[in-house]
This record gives sequence, C-alpha cells and structure tokens, in this order.
Amino acid sequence: MICPYCSGDTRVLDKRDTADITRRRRECLKCKKRFTTYERVETNIRVIKKDKRREPFDRQKLLLGLMKACEKRPVSQETIEKAVAEIEAKIRGYGPEVPSKFIGELVMKHLKKMDKVAYIRFASVYREFQDIGDFKKTIKELS
Repeated sequence: MICPYCSGDTRVLDKRDTADITRRRRECLKCKKRFTTYERVETNIRVIKKDKRREPFDRQKLLLGLMKACEKRPVSQETIEKAVAEIEAKIRGYGPEVPSKFIGELVMKHLKKMDKVAYIRFASVYREFQDIGDFKKTIKELS
C-alpha cells in the first residue's frame, strides 16, 4: 500500500477481521504518519427489479434505505451497519442474481426487530401504501 501523504511504502501495524470487512492500521515507513484502510469483498451480484431489469447490487443504496427509515429514531449507526452486513451476507449466499423482493423482505425483517416506526416507514414505500387503511392493516399486524 502506498502512503496517501507522501507516496512512500507502508507497513501494517494491526489487522482486524469481521464477517464482511478487514481493517488494517498502517504506518508510512518514510513520513511515519498513520492511517486506516478497510477492505470489503467485491460482489458481482445482480439485483432483479420488479420490471425484470437487472442492476448491480449497491451496498450504499441498502445502507441509505435503512438510514432513511431510521431517521430521527433511536437506532444507532452501529445497529444499522450491523443489519446491512447481515443482509449483505444473506444476499451473497442467495446466488449471483437476487430478486429485489428478497432484499426488501430481509430489510423488513430487520427493521421489525430494530424499530417499529422505521418498519412502518419502510413498509409504506416498499409495499406502496395507497391510503390510511394500508397503514392500519400493517400496524394491526404488528400488534
């Protein structure tokens, strides 16, 4: 790895592995500055949309969807990141092409455990609620 500060060579001081990411603490041999790098497995998964279009899986899109649902709710960023990692792991295990419906149901399952209001928010968009009756029905299912 090349130092982002002086372009010198670096060495790894510490390495930590989790289920989906490798964190490396590095130090430049030339300028002695330290920095952290993160490695994530690149996936070539394609998502099959409702209209049968296919697009590459986007982890950031998944993260932003969960963050939007949990906005102004007492859900920590760490909890959201953990849910994204778990969902991504299940998606990887599904195969090279994953229906968007499968991803949506995984998100709903995690949100239901995390925060009921965030679950309702996400469900209203994902299931395309048309009127207050759809909200009432979903809230009744939660009770």
